[in-house]
Amino acid sequence: MRLLSAALAVAAVTALAAPSAAWALRGPSPTPSPAVQPPEQGPASVSAVTIKPGTSKGTGRLTPVAGSGELIAPLGVDPACPARIQVGMRSDTKKPAYADMSVEIDAPLTASRTMVTSYLPPGYELTAPLLVAVPPATPEGTYGLRLRTPHRTLSVPVQVVTPDKLDNGGNLALRRQVTASSQHVNANYPPCSVADGDSGSNGWAGGNGWNDATARTWPDTVAIALGGVKQVSRVDLYTLNTERYPASTYGLRDWDVQAGVNGQWQTVAQVRGNTAGSVRSDFAPVTADAVRVVALASNGANDYTRIVEVEVR
Repeated sequence: MRLLSAALAVAAVTALAAPSAAWALRGPSPTPSPAVQPPEQGPASVSAVTIKPGTSKGTGRLTPVAGSGELIAPLGVDPACPARIQVGMRSDTKKPAYADMSVEIDAPLTASRTMVTSYLPPGYELTAPLLVAVPPATPEGTYGLRLRTPHRTLSVPVQVVTPDKLDNGGNLALRRQVTASSQHVNANYPPCSVADGDSGSNGWAGGNGWNDATARTWPDTVAIALGGVKQVSRVDLYTLNTERYPASTYGLRDWDVQAGVNGQWQTVAQVRGNTAGSVRSDFAPVTADAVRVVALASNGANDYTRIVEVEVR
């Protein structure tokens, strides 16, 4: 009987983790996708909910959790690319139960969810993405994000800063303004996502990666303003590359790297015949205020441009 109860509890959480059970998270959630489809036709790789089994401490408490101790929220970025943090709760109860966690944030910042509600067996932890938007006129400084359960409140400081003050690790493109020749509208493919600092493909069609809107029509372009004149000598490009959608079939194949020098675009590197998920292009240092990728061909029959991230150094 105990084994049967445990199996039913695991099945309930497994169902919750599936897209069809996204009702448990109050706020925007991805639309369920068909089992087989091209990557530009829906959020095939998005996982809104993460479930981790564990061992309950038996305290009867529900503990809020966050993916990091603080959240950096840049000013002046495209609203389509808000700051993101994983939030959720862990159950240390003795029996499976429904659990609630409220989400509060200091104005004028806004959060994509006000509540997380889920069925949790003992010891299980659930997390989901929380998007935090920063209005353009927001003063720089520290704001509060609070995750409340009936037993505890977890406070996460939100640091609002300009892109110039970000710890960019040498990536001059991080959180800078991005423009593109077009944008596919079947899912969430904002151009600004190529400069959000996330080079992984698992969030494809869910706001992490740019897909153009003109199949089999070339060239496609995506340009990143560097916030002033900078010396650049390297560009790393990450294209779509997952087990389901490998770069050799769906990724970008041919492109030029251009630098904006004195108001003119200069080609500084070229890539041809690529089948890998990422490519590093080194070139002689130039002084530029922008970098542009000119996409010329992709692998596979659909021939869209799919770029996850562009780093400039």
